[in-house]
Amino acid sequence: MRIRLLSLFVFLFVFMSCDTDDILPALTLTTSLNEISENQEQITITASLNSDANEDIILPLSFSGTATFDFDYVTTESALIISSGNSSGSISISSMQDNEIEDIETIIISVESQNDVIVTSSSITISVLDDDSDSDGDGINDSDDDCPNESGLPEYNGCSEPLLIINEVLYDPSNSGLNGDANGDGVYAQDDDEFIEFVNLGGTLDISGYTVSDAAAIRHTFPSGTIIPSGGVLVVFGGGNPSGAFGNAIVQLANGFEERLNMNNAGDLVTLNNTNGEVVLTFDIEPLSNNPNESYSRYPDLNLEPDSEGNLFYQHSSLSESSGTLFSPGTKIDGTNFN
Repeated sequence: MRIRLLSLFVFLFVFMSCDTDDILPALTLTTSLNEISENQEQITITASLNSDANEDIILPLSFSGTATFDFDYVTTESALIISSGNSSGSISISSMQDNEIEDIETIIISVESQNDVIVTSSSITISVLDDDSDSDGDGINDSDDDCPNESGLPEYNGCSEPLLIINEVLYDPSNSGLNGDANGDGVYAQDDDEFIEFVNLGGTLDISGYTVSDAAAIRHTFPSGTIIPSGGVLVVFGGGNPSGAFGNAIVQLANGFEERLNMNNAGDLVTLNNTNGEVVLTFDIEPLSNNPNESYSRYPDLNLEPDSEGNLFYQHSSLSESSGTLFSPGTKIDGTNFN
C-alpha cells in the first residue's frame, strides 16, 4: 500500500511541475539576410517566440560592430516589439551609400536580456559589403580615380603620373612686328615670346621642383609653391614682361639655362621631369618643325586622342575657332577661358 501511495505522489508532482504556465517563453532572433550591400539595401531583423505573447513584450536592442551607425546604416527603431497576441515582431535596417573603398564591415544586433523571456539567440552579425569598384586595385574608388584602369597614386588622383598635358606650344613666333608679341608686353622678341601652355586635367597638383628641358639643357624649374588646381592652366614664357589676363592662367618666365626656352625650330624635344628626375611628359617639335610663325594647338582643346590622320596638334590660325589668330596662351583656341 505504501508503494502505491508513493507512486501516486510522484506522478502528481511530475504532472504539476510540467504546467506550461510555469515555463517562460523562448525567443529566437533571425535575419532576412546575413550580408547586405551598402547600396541602400534593406534587411529585416525578427524576434520570434515559441508561443503568443500574453502582453506586449519590448526588447531593447544594442548595435555594435565595425560599421558606423548613421554613416554605414540606419534604423528608426531602438527596440523590437512583440504585441500581445502575436508571436513575433520585426524592425528594418537600411544600408547607406558612400564613395569610400572599405573592407567588409559588420553590424552586430543584440537583444538585451529579459526576466520574462528565455533568449535562445541573443545577437546576430550582419556583413556590410562595399560596392564601390576599384578596377585597378590601387585603393582609389573608380568614381574618384582619373585613371580607373591604371594603378596609380593618391597624389595623382589614381594615375601613375600627373594628368598634365601640353595643350599649346609656340616655338616660332612671327617675326612680322607685333604679330609675334605672344606675351603682350608690346615688344616682339623671338626668345621672350616663345611659350608652353600646360593644362591640368587631374586633381590639384603641386609641381614645385619639376623641370622643363629641351634637348640641350634645363630651361625652367618650377619654383616652390607652384600648385595647379584641377582644370588649371600654367603658361611658361621665354621672357619679357607678360601683360594680360591669359585666361587667369598661372604665368611664369623661363629661369633655367640662358633664362629662355630656346626651342629649336628645326626640331627639338621638350621634356617635363618630376622631382625624382622621372619623365612626366614630352613634346616632340620635329614632326611640326615647319617654321609656322604661329603656335601649334591641340584640336579640339585638351584632346587626348589623335584624329583619323594621326594628328593631335594643328597650326593655330588654320582652326576655324581661332578666327585667324596666331596663338592663345592661357585660353582655348577661341580665346575663352578653360574654366
